[in-house]
Amino acid sequence: MQQSELINQIVSEVMKELSLPSQPANVEQQKGISFATSSRAQRTAQQKEVHSYTANHAEYGIYSDIETAITQARQAQKQVARLPMATREKIIANIRKKTLENAGVLSDMAVAETGMGNATDKRAKHQLLAAKTPGIEDITTQAFSGDSGLTLVEQGPFGVIGAITPCTNPSETVLCNTIGMLAAGNTVVFNPHPAAVKVSNYAVHLINQASFEAGGPENIAVSTARPTLESGNAIFQHPDIGLLAVTGGPGVVTAALKSGKRAIGAGAGNPPVLVDETANIKEAAAHIVAGATFDNNLPCIAEKEVIATKKIADELIHYMKQNGCYMAKPQEVERLCETVLEHKNGQPRLNRHCVGKSAIELLKMIGIAPNEEIRCIIFEGQESHILIREELMMPILGIVRAQDVYEGIRIAVALEQGNRHSVHMHSKNVDHLTLFGQEADTAIFVKNAPSYAALGFGGEGFCSFTIASRTGEGLTSARTFTKSRRCVMGDSLCIR
Repeated sequence: MQQSELINQIVSEVMKELSLPSQPANVEQQKGISFATSSRAQRTAQQKEVHSYTANHAEYGIYSDIETAITQARQAQKQVARLPMATREKIIANIRKKTLENAGVLSDMAVAETGMGNATDKRAKHQLLAAKTPGIEDITTQAFSGDSGLTLVEQGPFGVIGAITPCTNPSETVLCNTIGMLAAGNTVVFNPHPAAVKVSNYAVHLINQASFEAGGPENIAVSTARPTLESGNAIFQHPDIGLLAVTGGPGVVTAALKSGKRAIGAGAGNPPVLVDETANIKEAAAHIVAGATFDNNLPCIAEKEVIATKKIADELIHYMKQNGCYMAKPQEVERLCETVLEHKNGQPRLNRHCVGKSAIELLKMIGIAPNEEIRCIIFEGQESHILIREELMMPILGIVRAQDVYEGIRIAVALEQGNRHSVHMHSKNVDHLTLFGQEADTAIFVKNAPSYAALGFGGEGFCSFTIASRTGEGLTSARTFTKSRRCVMGDSLCIR
């Protein structure tokens, strides 16, 4: 199924479920992909709502100080805990509806505020989360019945969850997390990334609006108007917060794990993609470029470097060029290094102004006027090359040649750097696929597909934007945000 067909199918299914019109008011086309968006009049009305929201923060779950936000979330959770599951599902359905209605506005806001990614792909992510984020159906009960009575094991809420969100998927993470957390009976306090505070907090606004309209309480999700390190630390230490869900870099995840609370940590990754001589090389090239360029390589699961066995490396590069890749010369690679990386205390770090930029923008930064069809920058290098070792979050792919698949696996595992996040492979040899999966031991392993198939986009399974590789939960869902409770009735309520 083509990407355009997949997105249209997702939108159609969700609109049908929510009793929305099956045909979108307007359709934009970019890179051959169709996305449902609002009409111009609807977009204008939504922009006015954004301005109204900005002027009235406290009415919609946004507070000037984190202590007040936590207090409001705690009070709301007492109401959420008593809500029937049917009411929770009604609220979640309205969140899905508002996500679809505002996908264009949220995507435009994110690009404007962060300067990263592209609005078309961000719309696709919002449509995907609206369709494939699990709700109350993910909360299950086990029952054990026998001579000694009946035992139930139910999944209960933690209460108030503290969440740190990134600037790479700001509103997507807020909306996706809230659906799962609310389904489990929790409320949530967000400390959004300062570079994406406006779009993150507008998502919080929409969530509370959806709850109120569906008969639920306000403040099921709250945030602060001015997120800081101090407000994040306050969340980590607050006695009323029982669980932390952190989506971000290694520093913030480490801080959460040191808090003394249970923490779900979605940390960094540097996902390699390995291609061996048994793969469909033409198809592999198309999949790699599609995954690595989606939202300008911002997703943490995206292909960050390529390892190809020497027998097929030239053929793979040929087809990657056919799919819009620019092969950088050695001197151009040097200029890229100087542009996309900065050095502080002798350590490289990403140039914030380059993260999430398109290949065309990056090439222009180093003085190259590329063809407008260029989607990705590729180059050949050793596994020790700085642009291969570092997780760039830009459509730049270093290609490493391996003598055979076994050396390729070794190189790929080394480049993944023990993050246990994501790896990808193109191969028709089941033994090779199996060995790589065992050696990498990551939360995600995509075989013969673009990386985004891991999120349910062209692949089976549910959607998540918090992938807890660091703490082992993997792709999070509603049940991730619950704690197990056992209820035992002795010698009763059992059928003998």
